[in-house]
Amino acid sequence: MNENILGIIAGVLTSAASVPQLVKVLRKKNVDDISWLMLLVLISGLSLWVWYGFIKDELPIILSNIFAVLLNISLLICYIIYKKS
Repeated sequence: MNENILGIIAGVLTSAASVPQLVKVLRKKNVDDISWLMLLVLISGLSLWVWYGFIKDELPIILSNIFAVLLNISLLICYIIYKKS
């Protein structure tokens, strides 16, 4: 198997781990069990991985981490919208 294909598949699968959480939040409109600090740290780390991917010109790293950044930004937006003050 081509190593780029393997990297993309691995990256998408690990990045997709946030999908069930996003679906749950969107259905229940409840973010009580989500840490905004964890989301900020995760988005920061994933963004650095994207930058690293561009520096190394590694498409699997870039694509999988952009996907993860977008998912986690969506969760952060949901947190802001649905947070109970």
